[in-house]
Amino acid sequence: MRLTGVGRRYGPRGPWVLRGVDLDLPASRLVRVTGGNGSGKSTLLRLIAGVDAPAEGRVTGRPARTAYVPERFPAALPFTALDYLTHLGRLQGLRGAAARDRAGEWLERLGAARHARTPLAELSKGTSQKVAVAQALLAAPDLLVLDEAWTGLDTASRAVLDHAVRERVARGATVVFVDHEPRRLEGEADAEYAVTQGRVRPGPAPGSRRSAARVRIVASGGRTLPADLPGGTAVVPGPGDATVLTVPADRSDALLGALLAASWHIHHLAPAGAERNDEEGVRV
Repeated sequence: MRLTGVGRRYGPRGPWVLRGVDLDLPASRLVRVTGGNGSGKSTLLRLIAGVDAPAEGRVTGRPARTAYVPERFPAALPFTALDYLTHLGRLQGLRGAAARDRAGEWLERLGAARHARTPLAELSKGTSQKVAVAQALLAAPDLLVLDEAWTGLDTASRAVLDHAVRERVARGATVVFVDHEPRRLEGEADAEYAVTQGRVRPGPAPGSRRSAARVRIVASGGRTLPADLPGGTAVVPGPGDATVLTVPADRSDALLGALLAASWHIHHLAPAGAERNDEEGVRV
């Protein structure tokens, strides 16, 4: 996905909120956006998600399956939590039963299952935010845009969202996020962009310890994964009985050591995001 010369202002004579934005957003990347209050971060995220249209410039290559969690969720809608998520799941291409099942699964994962039958207008702010997160993850989006999505969540549901972000990136999605907590997914972003005075400039932010490169490891063993996997490791099912683990390159040695110590068999490793089959890579 690419933004080319993108600008946004509200009204034909209004001041420019953003202008001259050139941005590449490859697949299988985690991208952090920073900036002060009123800098245009939320406007940038809405342009990326397709919620707003640019006043000038072009946005190309946006995936068909794009999901967005806004800074403020419109909770006063005439649905229960489950009915709302089921409705959105159908709009996102899921069949009726599948949409309802997936909605229930995400409410359960986020600790909100007991509110499935509660009208949205009666939910607490924290539970409303869980519904906002669930609607974005229902159909496994290829582009996930999160604007302060962790705000209002409890510790357990924040961890669920952290894991979901890693899982989406490991499965080839692009995730773009803003969060006021500087340690959110610390060291895991592949790129950072700072929004200042209507311009978007590449980071990383000072003091960032991110590693842009990621390594994808295919392993099997039929045993429980070790509990001490390095931070930032994403785990998804692989072909057959294999497991695919994606980790920042500077932590790949630690991950390999943990897997080997637990008697896992390493089949292949390769840079994450490269075009390849599961059988390709570097044999260990």
